[in-house]
Amino acid sequence: MSQQHVTTTADTTLELRGLACVRGERRLFAGLQATVVGGELMRVRGDNGAGKTSLLRLIAGLAEPALGQVLWAGEDSRRVREPFQRALVYLGHASGIKDELDPVENLLAASALADEGLSREAACDALRAMGLGERLALECKVLSAGQRRRVALARLLLTRRRLWLLDEPFNALDPQAVQHLAGAIGRHLAAGGICLYTTHQAVDIPADKARDLFLGGRA
Repeated sequence: MSQQHVTTTADTTLELRGLACVRGERRLFAGLQATVVGGELMRVRGDNGAGKTSLLRLIAGLAEPALGQVLWAGEDSRRVREPFQRALVYLGHASGIKDELDPVENLLAASALADEGLSREAACDALRAMGLGERLALECKVLSAGQRRRVALARLLLTRRRLWLLDEPFNALDPQAVQHLAGAIGRHLAAGGICLYTTHQAVDIPADKARDLFLGGRA
């Protein structure tokens, strides 16, 4: 099994310009500035409650910033919503898995919706790589929460989308699955993609360009 190549352009650039996030009466962060280019890995760091998940959701367009802009290829992501959504994959705490389908059917359905094209064989290979080889024919409603998350993560071994936003992607994975996922992220970066992620685990992800974005006042 091999990951599909990312279709890249010179405009694979994500910019966070003066972003502010408020939850209730609490300001999580403000004035956030960052530019991430193709081939770059960025780990979002901060204490619990600093707004790491909120930042990924803001970038993905699932929430609105109190102030500031998210730009994709130099354009406000809200003005180019459709092409921006086609360029990104967001994996948060919810798996987004359909209970009545088995893992293979879930990957095939997601691929069809993304108009990416996927063979059943490739879907099975990706799921086996994530440690689900004995559960391919089970409806997802009988899988554990961790197994359901592995189904969602298996899509990363196959997608061509350029921007990956991953919230704690290594949670509940065994060492072999962690290795497979880290390798998939590395291949994505080598193909010119971008990955922003959060994690509490020390994982070696192959990347020529990697840096941290600290929330909560750290530099």
